[in-house]
Amino acid sequence: MFWTVTLSLLSGMGQLLKLFFLTLLFSLPLGLLIAFAPVSYTHLRCKPVSWLFNVIVWIIRGTPLMLQLIIIFYGPGKWFDNNIWALFSDGRMAACVVAFVINYACYFAVIYKGGIEGVPVGQQQAGQVLGMTKSQIFFKVTLLQMVKRIVPPMSNEIITLVKDTSLARIIAVTELIKAGESYMKSAGIVWPLFYTAV
Repeated sequence: MFWTVTLSLLSGMGQLLKLFFLTLLFSLPLGLLIAFAPVSYTHLRCKPVSWLFNVIVWIIRGTPLMLQLIIIFYGPGKWFDNNIWALFSDGRMAACVVAFVINYACYFAVIYKGGIEGVPVGQQQAGQVLGMTKSQIFFKVTLLQMVKRIVPPMSNEIITLVKDTSLARIIAVTELIKAGESYMKSAGIVWPLFYTAV
């Protein structure tokens, strides 16, 4: 029984790690793009688009990830009579990754934005005085200082992501916790849950 449970939990752990790494892979760069979008559109005097980005981030951060998972997985089938997730070999996991990426990209965007705004303007002006281009100022001055400012909040979000992967069970993805809980329901044993915690 121990080896059966272990193999089941390892399978669930595989799903957890897959969701975790895919979310980070896509949400970190997307968050950076979202952080710069409002600033870019404001400079281009297109404030409605900038405002729209801010509202979308506010809505995503203000609603539960569980609700977003349900809407992203079940919504297309209900609204368009076409389940787009059926196109993927593992449609449930694909929907999960999309929901997690959108959610975490919005959180990361706010962290990036705070990190960028935390860099003193004088640093950028010093770069201009030295004759640096805007991209050089960003990569050699702003980005380097931003990184050390965002490490603590970013690490908190990454830890939260590990725990949030358990929400994938809402759309029937058998991740680690669901794999452990299934033994409590089917075999009436509780120890797999403690094993899961380890």
